[in-house]
Amino acid sequence: MDADRLLEALGQRVRALRTERGYSLRELATRSGVSARFLVQVESGTGNISVRKLLALARALGSTPAALLTGAGGESGMPVIALLGLRGAGKSTLGRKLARKLRVPFVELDRRIEEAAGLSLAEIFTVHGEEYYRRLERDALDQVLTEGRPLVLATGGGIVNARGTFAILKRRALTVWLRAKPEDHWNRVVRQGDRRPMADNPEAMEELRRLLAERGPLYAQAAHAVDTSRLGESASLRALAALAAVDGATTRV
Repeated sequence: MDADRLLEALGQRVRALRTERGYSLRELATRSGVSARFLVQVESGTGNISVRKLLALARALGSTPAALLTGAGGESGMPVIALLGLRGAGKSTLGRKLARKLRVPFVELDRRIEEAAGLSLAEIFTVHGEEYYRRLERDALDQVLTEGRPLVLATGGGIVNARGTFAILKRRALTVWLRAKPEDHWNRVVRQGDRRPMADNPEAMEELRRLLAERGPLYAQAAHAVDTSRLGESASLRALAALAAVDGATTRV
């Protein structure tokens, strides 16, 4: 590829990522330190960007210089395996075991959010509300993806409701829905010592069923799904390890 075509392709990727994240040119300029005027040139394919500015721009977009230049990190060769599902799906249990099996780090996105806020999730929602949590979630995800390293990521159960954040996750990671029956979600949480699901709420199980029914179509947008209720823990782990080697296909196990 000659220089002109490379710059044109770079501009297209920058514009696509900026649009996907909902950033205006001014906002991206603030985040990256690259002037809005020069960003216009970059997106038009005429801006001969320096290495330093390319790195700053990639970080602001939750990408890497290599991905912006070559398009790597799309549907194939994804370095992040993102596990989706409600509490009790097995994201933490299976995620840690999968990470050990693949010899990569395990990251819980909610822990990153708590570290950034200096508050627990309960405190974040109580003090600042869901909108603030979603902003932290978006920023934390951008940071994880910018690291550019293979890892297993456990996401929050409601990430699928944040359209922009979920779109980024689907594009930049290999998404897997850990599907389970409502009873299994419930029992796994209780076995972990958390009695909150049924505390003073006789309708808790019915609410869980409604939540699964509501989010099911969104979780189903993941590239892969593993039925942990049917397979059990050991077989689910084997299925996840197998899916980690599959690029681009949509699979239901």
